[in-house]
Amino acid sequence: MAQEKKIKSYKAKRKWTLTSSYTALIALSIVWLFPIVWIVLTSFRGEGGAFVPYIIPKTFTLENYRILLTNATGNFPFVRWFLNTLFVATISCILSTFITIAMAYALSRLRFRLRKPFLKVALVLNMFPGFMSMIAIYYILKALGLTETLFALILVYSSGAALGFYIAKGFFDTIPMALDESAMIDGANKWEIFTQITLPLSKPMIVYTSLMTFMGPWMDFIFAKIIMGDKVQNYTVAIGLFTMMTRTTANSLFMAFTAGCVLIAIPITILFIFMQRFYVEGITSGSVKG
Repeated sequence: MAQEKKIKSYKAKRKWTLTSSYTALIALSIVWLFPIVWIVLTSFRGEGGAFVPYIIPKTFTLENYRILLTNATGNFPFVRWFLNTLFVATISCILSTFITIAMAYALSRLRFRLRKPFLKVALVLNMFPGFMSMIAIYYILKALGLTETLFALILVYSSGAALGFYIAKGFFDTIPMALDESAMIDGANKWEIFTQITLPLSKPMIVYTSLMTFMGPWMDFIFAKIIMGDKVQNYTVAIGLFTMMTRTTANSLFMAFTAGCVLIAIPITILFIFMQRFYVEGITSGSVKG
């Protein structure tokens, strides 16, 4: 009898815990999804301006996307901005991922003079926000004649990746050195160990690094604005969409602005959906193949 009461009490407590957890998760999901749903609905709204007293549009239309994609106003070439950002993000993603992974692996696996002092200096430098150096970077790029170019953005984003190696280094530190030692006994060199053992085990970290570096150019405003100045044709989507929200155009182009917000989310979403499966695969595949 006492055992049955304990079982019933346990089941009731478990049910209450699950109910509370799911209630909290649903509430958080609503809070998180509401801005996204609102932006998507607003991008299809056919009436009103920036401020309306309702969420669900009275009429739905694709006109906002047409205005944005065809540059109907003549001043906001969104397609050009989108392609600029996609180009910069893709090249920066490839270069930054290679630099970060290579540097993290070297600092994790190799032992050389001044290694520890370098790690300490890099840690101190990481404590300072990047925008503190933007004026110096601007004058360096200006002296080299690289301002208002997409190459300058790629150079800045890729160079900044060198100090982002700490997370990747921490991941490499968790991979047992015994795997490297076993491979060396079998005759493998450093390059073979890196490419055939470490990289397959590091798929989750490579995916994380790639996603973070790819997302950067889509969201960055400060560096891009300083470097590009007034050259509208070389703007990224972050600067371009910001310029649409002026005092005179904020109300009339607000729905086109939200349409742009929806479109720039598509590449990042597709990339994340495609690469998220490697988070799980990378944990086990490397040790089996090695």
